[in-house]
Amino acid sequence: MTAAGASTPPRWRRWARATGQLVALLVFYLGLRAVTQRGVARGAAPALAGHDLAGHAVSLADLRGKPVVVHFWATWCPVCMAESSTVDALAHDHDVVTVATSSGAAAQIQASMRGHGLSFPVVVDEDGDLARAWGVRAFPTSFFLDADQRIRFAETGFTTSPGFRARLWLAAR
Repeated sequence: MTAAGASTPPRWRRWARATGQLVALLVFYLGLRAVTQRGVARGAAPALAGHDLAGHAVSLADLRGKPVVVHFWATWCPVCMAESSTVDALAHDHDVVTVATSSGAAAQIQASMRGHGLSFPVVVDEDGDLARAWGVRAFPTSFFLDADQRIRFAETGFTTSPGFRARLWLAAR
């Protein structure tokens, strides 16, 4: 008996309650994922061409023949900034094209990256045109492309380093 005089619920009831809570959390997660990924590009990757922070032309077509991560993010997005060091580390070992959407001009993005110690390649998408073409409605959103530039995986929200690397490895198969 507890201090209040009530008995502790049987073990099966505690397990049932915990299982119910876990199922509710899973349903919430899957629903949120469905909403944030609705309309996201699938199949052949849309064209991606723009200019990096130094003003050089960048084209996804130049990376054909190898797996690529296309990562949409924004400087004003706290989740994007929380995973930015993971994206930075990944970009040192793999082909990664990031797209800074609705984050201002190149100078503003550069200042933000300097402040966070980041050096990954960035295409400036000041007006959000590239994000719209890829169906991105939530940030961050990452696409994992195979060597033929077909989208194998699309992930919205925070992704861990093992998650990035596993999806990129699978896209290479």
